[in-house]
Amino acid sequence: MTRVSMRVDGVTYTDEVEPRTLLVHHLREALGKVGTVVGCDTSNCGACTVHLDGQAVKSCTVLAVQADGAEVTTIEGVAAPDGSLHPVQKAFHEMHGLQCGYCTPGMIMASIDLLKENPNPSDTEVREGIEGNLCRCTGYQNIVRAVQQAAGELSGSAATPETTGAQA
Repeated sequence: MTRVSMRVDGVTYTDEVEPRTLLVHHLREALGKVGTVVGCDTSNCGACTVHLDGQAVKSCTVLAVQADGAEVTTIEGVAAPDGSLHPVQKAFHEMHGLQCGYCTPGMIMASIDLLKENPNPSDTEVREGIEGNLCRCTGYQNIVRAVQQAAGELSGSAATPETTGAQA
């Protein structure tokens, strides 16, 4: 066993882990962060995306020991302290950017990272920015609209159904 310490969603945790434990399993099983979904364990789907020291990573590709000393943000940690939704979470809800919801936590985390790097992405840039995250239910159009609506809100020029092409 190896001792690790990491700050997850603003709380510091110190635990003993098997050196081969994936970060996704540590988050879910030891810390109860079950919003981080195990989708494929092969890094293909992106459902397990979290932010590690401010960068989106697929937590099934990171060992818990590699996150020792790191800051980890999960889907549970992106809402405001008062419980209000992050603009990307809100936009996914309002623009129907989900169906079954399985990919949604990872898709939201990837989208937050995308908007940090590119605050005003085109449709193509959104699609390229989330290409490591798979959704088997949607055609991605509402996800793209949600990301663009969130971009508008984050930049102060809130998108409307007319500017995103969404149905009112």
